[in-house]
Amino acid sequence: MATPVKVHGPPLSTAVSRVLACLIEKDVPFQLIPVNMAKGEHKSPDFLKIQPFGQVPAFQDEATSLFESRAICRYICEKYPEKGNKGLYGTNPLAKASIDQWVEAEGQSFNPPSSVLVFQLAFAPRMKLKQDQSLISQNEAKLEKVLDVYDKRLGESRFLAGDDFSLADLSHLPNAHYLVNAAERGELFTSKKNVERWWGEISSRDSWKKVVDMQKQST
Repeated sequence: MATPVKVHGPPLSTAVSRVLACLIEKDVPFQLIPVNMAKGEHKSPDFLKIQPFGQVPAFQDEATSLFESRAICRYICEKYPEKGNKGLYGTNPLAKASIDQWVEAEGQSFNPPSSVLVFQLAFAPRMKLKQDQSLISQNEAKLEKVLDVYDKRLGESRFLAGDDFSLADLSHLPNAHYLVNAAERGELFTSKKNVERWWGEISSRDSWKKVVDMQKQST
């Protein structure tokens, strides 16, 4: 029996939950290793050996160590092409390129404003930190413009990279989940017909439901 891959980090982390969703989609056994960030465990010498920036997730597959959730997801799909959802990262160069461009759009255009909003609206209140209303307004406007582009695209195809669910869609799940369910910003998604349909479809996948259950169990 092969050793399960190891994911270091709390499932409440958006980057950790992205990797967990990918592993579940691909039906790859994994071991989740908790990291107590409040106690600074992510800055310990042992942890820094596998994640030099002291962030989560850190990922280990036997002798291989990786960080950066999107790169980890690509690796999982390439390493285990025949397991689980075989088309998660495409099955030909054009499909992969299409997925890559939308994963890139998520990282460069969707993630910056949505991460600010997730922190300000979902995490700052938990951490008893003051919210910055001007920052919230600025980033809502930025995200609105990104989702306008998505709405147009999703009027042309069922999912971002085509007619099949892929890493392009999966990458958006963590931040969007917090905005809809913990930050009371669901209207950002539901106010756009195609985005609303897409969000309803991707967020109801069994893989994501399992990740959400893991998040609930960890609180």
